[in-house]
Amino acid sequence: MLWIPMEQVPMDSPLTFTLILLISYAAGLLGSLAGVGGGIVVVPALTLLFGVEIKQAIAASIVAVVATSTGAASTYVRDRVANMRLGMLLEVATVTGALGGALLAAWVSARALFVLFGGLMAYTAWNMSRNKRAADRDLPPSPLADRLKVHGAYYDQAAQREVAYRVTRLGWGFTVSGLAGVASGLLGIGGGVLKVPVMNLLMGIPVKACTATSNFMIGVTAAAGAAVYFMRGDVRLAVAAPVALGVLFGAKTGARMMNRIHGNVIRIIFVIILALTAAQMCWKGWR
Repeated sequence: MLWIPMEQVPMDSPLTFTLILLISYAAGLLGSLAGVGGGIVVVPALTLLFGVEIKQAIAASIVAVVATSTGAASTYVRDRVANMRLGMLLEVATVTGALGGALLAAWVSARALFVLFGGLMAYTAWNMSRNKRAADRDLPPSPLADRLKVHGAYYDQAAQREVAYRVTRLGWGFTVSGLAGVASGLLGIGGGVLKVPVMNLLMGIPVKACTATSNFMIGVTAAAGAAVYFMRGDVRLAVAAPVALGVLFGAKTGARMMNRIHGNVIRIIFVIILALTAAQMCWKGWR
């Protein structure tokens, strides 16, 4: 059988379109379940398998994040799993941090930051893999969260019960969300890989509500970035179109599946994605 390297196959061929569509579908499915946008799958696949230039791959990845949020957030909001009030509050800190990170990018050593954040995410992955569920931990009350009414509840179809939770350490969550935005602006990573652990481990929010709220938030941040890449001419239609379609339908599938899956399964999926992201960042820093 004759093997043809994928980078030699035209990007506008039906074969390439179909393969990117299938890979993007898987990325959207995982992204909607974990609340990370799917870029961790899309960017390596486009650059390594199809030879897409890195800026075009990142631009397509940002389009994928918007598609993930569009496809999944509507379902999570309809099912009342996403905490919209909390999401809008934390997004203020994230967007502000992302703008600051973009300004700092020219002055800070990206190599050191990749290693630093890679190590941080590896530790977070280990901590999430062994940490007790938020509902089982003794969490301090938060008067600020009480005043802002950011507590929430949703019906868990897998557990067949109503899950109510009280948000704690809101000030810390706001601060760390700003740092997540700085990391996103500096390194071009999705804020979800940092915001989900913050909400789960620090603020005591169940993992399903964390991923649903993250899906609601990431689209807001990514939409601004997508506009910048579009104006620069980095959004290549032959690449972005199958990515957006695949991710959109994958995200819709993942959103329908999520509430039927046990929370521990969601946690395991996120820990795996977090560990892969940490390894990828450490590798970039080492190179």
